[in-house]
Amino acid sequence: MQNSYLWLKSLHLLGVVLFLGNIIVTGWWKAMADLTKNPVIIGFAQRQVTLTDYVFTAGGALILLVAGVVNVVVHGMPLSLTWLRWGLGLFVLSGLIWLFILIPTQIAQAKIAKTFVQGSVITDRYWLLCQRWYIWGLIATLLPLCNLYWMVFKTA
Repeated sequence: MQNSYLWLKSLHLLGVVLFLGNIIVTGWWKAMADLTKNPVIIGFAQRQVTLTDYVFTAGGALILLVAGVVNVVVHGMPLSLTWLRWGLGLFVLSGLIWLFILIPTQIAQAKIAKTFVQGSVITDRYWLLCQRWYIWGLIATLLPLCNLYWMVFKTA
């Protein structure tokens, strides 16, 4: 039983690394691409942000969620534990922001970015979507970072 706990915890941590690592790194790369104001670079970066979110952010989230829930169920951890409630709550809140704000924003940005060619003008609509993406992306990144506290220190 102890061995299964450690294997599931390892899978959970792999999911965390993929999930948090990708949202932080893609945010950085997108910001750096946007700073160039070069439509070709921004268009390429936007496509990669969308692709890596499907592969690494969603994949990491799925791994960490499944491994975490299975570990809780298999090892009889009560959901009344404060750290579990906070961890799940912050994860769900971050996920809702991704589902209802960030993913639709990224899809809209990707559609606009498909029109970017050398020398083209980047539309005001794209930059407005960028502002939304940065604000809500920061919030959706800080929430799982707060989870690190609850998962590591397991207070109360």
